Amino acid sequence: MKKLLVLGVIASLGYLVWREIAAEKAERDLWEEITDPLEV
Repeated sequence: MKKLLVLGVIASLGYLVWREIAAEKAERDLWEEITDPLEV
């Protein structure tokens, strides 16, 4: 039972880290698009 609980905690932490990284990447992509010089 303890192994299952530990596995659940590790999976939850992994998901939270992945979600944070994805949010940061989305924000970086948005800023890159906004600050990109216009190409004519």
